[in-house]
Amino acid sequence: MLGRIENPLNAPFPISQAATLACLWEVTAPKPGNVHRGADFEDVTYLDFVQSAIVIGPILAQSRELGVGRTVLEAVRATQVAVRTNTNLGTVLLLAPLAAVPEGMRLADGIRGVLERLTVEDTRYVYEAIRISAASGLGHTETADVFEEPPNITLVEAMRLAAHRDLVARQYANHFADVFDRLAARIEAGVGKGWPLTTAIVHAQIEQLAAEVDSLILRKCGPQLAESVRARAAVVIAAGKPGEEDYARAVEDLDFWLRADGHRRNPGTTADLIAAALFVLLREGRLDWMDLRVRS
Repeated sequence: MLGRIENPLNAPFPISQAATLACLWEVTAPKPGNVHRGADFEDVTYLDFVQSAIVIGPILAQSRELGVGRTVLEAVRATQVAVRTNTNLGTVLLLAPLAAVPEGMRLADGIRGVLERLTVEDTRYVYEAIRISAASGLGHTETADVFEEPPNITLVEAMRLAAHRDLVARQYANHFADVFDRLAARIEAGVGKGWPLTTAIVHAQIEQLAAEVDSLILRKCGPQLAESVRARAAVVIAAGKPGEEDYARAVEDLDFWLRADGHRRNPGTTADLIAAALFVLLREGRLDWMDLRVRS
């Protein structure tokens, strides 16, 4: 007879499970403008994101052994085999360094050391991953252009060159401050107020959109429209709080407007940051995950 398996509700998740569950929670929440279980895009579906979440988990669990750059590349390759489209490049770029933090360390304490050890080889692996993923909205730059041969600089140095225009790159430059201090803190605070997890995720997304322009929207649509998204998200925050009728109507209006031009206005970078924040909360045992209600 098998003994009882201990699994405390607030136990930190193993890396593989935390990565997969974080991605599943992120895509399941009905975030304005994003794919979720009630809204597909023409060329990418909720199930594409689910399959992607499943295949990257075991690869991210090897980040300490493989190295960050190769982990990113192998996760992107696995995603391409599974769904033949880019569902998670930004997410993988964020999760790979977080997954490489030594066991038992707070992620915020350990991430600096991971980033300081990144090499030129990591840069080469990541550039290859970006090319394979065929991520949308990537233009040409004068330095460290992803469509040319990788520069002879470390991955952190390469990311610093893009940090002013890309929130994922900025995490490599500021030691993931936005993930730790904004997104993870906001989601945790929302759950602490008794909100369903999806409500906390949606509200954190809207707060982030109101604070800063989304990098993917900026690349695809330009600064004027990206600023319009920020202003419209601020209107939602001003309308009230989750559970209030005016707030719910404002969220619906934002969602409708974001979807009015195909998915060019998809706030995909913000979704990547949310997935990373959820990974942090799971790895550090900060969510009573079995008591959460993932509902819209």
